[in-house]
Amino acid sequence: MAETTGTPHIRDADGSAAPPVYVIGAGPGGLAAAAALRAHGVRAVVVEKAPDVAASWRGHYDRLRLHTTRRLSALPGLRIPRRFGRWVARDNVVRYLEKYAEHHEIELITGVEVHRVERAAGADGSGSPDDAGSPDSPGGSEGVEGARWMLLADGGRRLAARAVIVATGYNHTPRMPDWPGRDTYSGDLRHASCYRNPGPYEGRDVLVVGAGNTGAEIAADLAAGGAARVRLAVRTTPHIVRRATAGWPAQRTGILVRRLPVPLVDRLGRIVARLSVPDLSAHGLPRPDTGLYSRVKEGAIPVQDVGLIDAVRTGKVEPVAAVESFDGAEVVLADGSRITPDAVLAATGYRRSLEGLLGHLGVLDERGHPRAHGAHTVPGAPGLYFTGFTNPISGNFREMALDARRIAKSLSG
Repeated sequence: MAETTGTPHIRDADGSAAPPVYVIGAGPGGLAAAAALRAHGVRAVVVEKAPDVAASWRGHYDRLRLHTTRRLSALPGLRIPRRFGRWVARDNVVRYLEKYAEHHEIELITGVEVHRVERAAGADGSGSPDDAGSPDSPGGSEGVEGARWMLLADGGRRLAARAVIVATGYNHTPRMPDWPGRDTYSGDLRHASCYRNPGPYEGRDVLVVGAGNTGAEIAADLAAGGAARVRLAVRTTPHIVRRATAGWPAQRTGILVRRLPVPLVDRLGRIVARLSVPDLSAHGLPRPDTGLYSRVKEGAIPVQDVGLIDAVRTGKVEPVAAVESFDGAEVVLADGSRITPDAVLAATGYRRSLEGLLGHLGVLDERGHPRAHGAHTVPGAPGLYFTGFTNPISGNFREMALDARRIAKSLSG
């Protein structure tokens, strides 16, 4: 059942009822945008398919913490409590987002999924004037003047919006590579999104595929949690950085270097790595042969060390070659070796999965990513905004907070 709470209808200058801004997704990006709009006097309604806010954070593994500091991760209008510590744990992130929605009296429609966004009738000279509706209306009703977009949602709902903010998340749909032999593999193969804690893997031989932040942290968690053997399949050697050095968080460095030339940051990154990160070549994890910031520009964020370095140095996590295929109960690696782990966890990333929602509007690139972000919109699609679809080294929460303020300023102007 959909539930709504919060502000009354906002009215335009002439006194007529204005259609709201609809925000799709009640994660940190969506809640921040709604709160910033409300602060500017613009009615925003957040539509969330899950029964509660922060659905993706509730599903993450138990030991996860923000890799960004509490001070630099707060969303507009509410600080993260000091008692949550410098690196906020998953459960406290959920508590903060729940409190955030309550504190800002954000208007929520939960348990309703938006399946498609279309241009509203008359916005592009097409359609019928009676295509608009309300959140609780299963069908069309009288038209809503000022609506640019129409959201098609569960139960035949048609939600008229003056603008739409898409905040469905960077990690939306688990991506499992189509490895040869995957469908006939007789072992235990799961995506890392299914992982919660090392309990079910105690005493087992586990292969973690993917050396990004998720794979690295899960591998370290398994090693500390009693797995008999942990191997980490690495296709491209990651850059590893300390989460903080002498009290200085890596996030602050990420903020400072964003405007600097890429070659300069690459050189600085190599110097810092030699000073702060030991050479793990003898343990199967050599230093990368490409620059840190060059890789960031390609979409590869450095791995923040939360136990991987020590686990590799002590042999508790064994780096191995990338997975090429599966053969019966065996996993075939890129170097030709074959292993037979008890379980395989694929930390192989996520898809944005925006094609069904927006693919017909020409606002996505060839990878299915939004062609505009933050307060910018794609030409020909005014009033359609995106937040939370980048993975910056300056921190996701911080960038979503900045996006929220910029989008609110654009819409209130």
